[in-house]
Amino acid sequence: MATKTWFITGTSSGFGRQLTQLLLERGDRVAATLRKPEAIKDLADQYGAQLWVRALDVTDTAQVREVVAAAFTDLGRIDAIVSNAGYGLFGAAEELSDEQISRQIDTNLVGSIQLARAVIPHLRAHGGGRIVQLSSMGGQIAFPGASLYHATKWGIEGFFESVIPEIAAFGIEVTLVEPGGARTQFAGTSLAVAPPSDAYTEGVVGQMRQFMTLAGVTAWPGDPIKIAQAIIDSTDQTPAPKRLLLGSDAYANVHAALTERLAAVESQQELAFSSDADDVIAARA
Repeated sequence: MATKTWFITGTSSGFGRQLTQLLLERGDRVAATLRKPEAIKDLADQYGAQLWVRALDVTDTAQVREVVAAAFTDLGRIDAIVSNAGYGLFGAAEELSDEQISRQIDTNLVGSIQLARAVIPHLRAHGGGRIVQLSSMGGQIAFPGASLYHATKWGIEGFFESVIPEIAAFGIEVTLVEPGGARTQFAGTSLAVAPPSDAYTEGVVGQMRQFMTLAGVTAWPGDPIKIAQAIIDSTDQTPAPKRLLLGSDAYANVHAALTERLAAVESQQELAFSSDADDVIAARA
């Protein structure tokens, strides 16, 4: 199997770190970006020139463009871009601060959009490539207490639904990865939490907050190594899967949500058709 070159954001922990390790172990080259490069010093020491490391905060658009350009200049062709940087934010909508809202959107949504915009011209010039965008089952469903997180994930899914046909002619394919709950630190050190207010203590937000606080890592079904390997394997599939559901909870929750949504759509068919202009209705008769 020919070696590949990868560009990955958010490689300090979670899926980003796991992907980087697996790829280096199999002999691929990785351009690893993260806010604090010292977090992967052990990998840099072990793999040397096989690992290209740069500091990157995806909320800094100028830095995103600069680091992407440097990676393509230094490494030549990059086969796959993994847009992984992001984090969770928990709290009722009114509990969240303005700063928390801006930071969540700037990191998870705008950062992912700007990374895609930065890499597309390079991939187009090289005749194609693969973009892997870490979304979530939370890009198809929603839980109380995670409104801004879901807004970013639903947002990036909508962005790529539009972009995928725009770039298909250039040989650039995209996969939206939708994991369920996994045994990473997403719900631990990687989770930002708004200060609780008494108004939500007894409701669904309070119940979710209690669960998030008390649940250990084994409360989640997803295995990070298996998920990372599935992501890697997906880049060998042609055509690229548009979405990659990973985890039994992801499948069950998304399947239930889409089934319910489709039933709601179908129940409104008569009303939808009746609201057309009269000449359209007459032509259909």
